[in-house]
Amino acid sequence: MRTQVAIIGGGPAGLLLSHILDRNGIASIVLERQTRTYVLERIRAGVLEAGTVRCCVKLGLANAWIAKARP
Repeated sequence: MRTQVAIIGGGPAGLLLSHILDRNGIASIVLERQTRTYVLERIRAGVLEAGTVRCCVKLGLANAWIAKARP
């Protein structure tokens, strides 16, 4: 397997970086020791900084958060 970037860790930062790279045509692979189910079902970020939230909104990744946050 060949890739341009290897990302260590499938937490919020690693997955966001992988998404940004993919949108820009850069091949990457995320290496995570836990199972896919574990990563997707577990909260791994206690706090998201304002800049991270703005980035996710800009990329269209925050729609689910916004929908759940509004009454």
